[in-house]
Amino acid sequence: MSHYDVAVIGGGLLGCATARHLARAGSRVLLLEKDQLNRHASGQNAGSLHFQLEYRMVEHGDAGARLAARALPLHLDAMRAWATLEDELGERCGVARRGGLMLAETPAEVAALDRKAALERRYGLDTTVLSGRELRELAPYLSPTVTAAGYVAGEGKANPRLVTPALARAAVRYGTVLRTGCRVTGLYRHGHRWELETGGTTGDTSGTAYTADAVVLAAGVWTAELAAMADTRLPVFPVGLTMSTTARTAPLIPHLVQHVGKRLSMKQTEEGNVLIGGGWPAKLVTRAGRLDLEHNPELRYESLTSNADAARVVPAVLPLPVIRSWTGMTTLTPDQLPLLGAVPRRPGLFVATGGSAFTLGLTYARLLADTLLTGRPDQSIEDYSPARFGALNFV
Repeated sequence: MSHYDVAVIGGGLLGCATARHLARAGSRVLLLEKDQLNRHASGQNAGSLHFQLEYRMVEHGDAGARLAARALPLHLDAMRAWATLEDELGERCGVARRGGLMLAETPAEVAALDRKAALERRYGLDTTVLSGRELRELAPYLSPTVTAAGYVAGEGKANPRLVTPALARAAVRYGTVLRTGCRVTGLYRHGHRWELETGGTTGDTSGTAYTADAVVLAAGVWTAELAAMADTRLPVFPVGLTMSTTARTAPLIPHLVQHVGKRLSMKQTEEGNVLIGGGWPAKLVTRAGRLDLEHNPELRYESLTSNADAARVVPAVLPLPVIRSWTGMTTLTPDQLPLLGAVPRRPGLFVATGGSAFTLGLTYARLLADTLLTGRPDQSIEDYSPARFGALNFV
């Protein structure tokens, strides 16, 4: 039985980034992934770096927007983290920060955009509402129906296929022990240590046991399942999402494009493909009445057509053939805020999930690692603590 200071469960962006921080500080770190690195949400999303409040955070009115705004300090930190990531890792991750636009077409949407921007500015996010000639000069590709847009210069994109592997390589260079194809099948507290039972994901049932002083749950949609092994309940829910990509075209969209009144995210890759997403749902797979998280969600026709319709704000995209559509999963909490920090009544158990986990993942990882290492992260994570759901766990 091998012993580590910290066992991190989950080989996505969050897990790899957390392992990197901990190992760089001298901790003995074990990183466990049940499949391949970057196999799930971290590698299947569209790579948006959106620091403005997105549509799902404002669609239910000002009260919901004010609640979501409690995560804006994380957004500001994440903007700084993405700006220096490639230099820190010494390799390209497809990070491009040429600015982001949150569009509005109707008077009601313009009013909502103004309120959102004012709220963001109160938290220190420099959101400017553009209209008229100023907007047309910045983004001539937009439809004439777009009358205003919130602009943040630091928004952009990263390549999901490059980021997590680069973080994993950095973690291993600092001494992290990486195990892929290694599923956690048991998680128990014995004295002052955690014991982790594992088995291979290809039929191996012999299993290997590890012990660790602390455990980090960074496993996305499998967070609740892992927490249950430790006899605790965390209210995290899987959500299926749909994304599409067009054939390559000449440079057209330099910005990250979103919409304040509908589900939409749009950006163009270095190769010229236009990625279209924005939270359109996909159907989670169920078997025998239970969610099957091992299979990607199924495509929904109405999401594909609605996604294409939302793209009308950039008319030049409409003639482009869609060459691929795919689904992925993300994890949300009931209040849509992140779940970040120590799990109540389970000493040495920590969690990081929820919220905009790709955009904010670098910040989640740093703050969580600092919490484990010193107990004093440089900014408070109390608003995102699992303790706000403590009533779910009575022992």
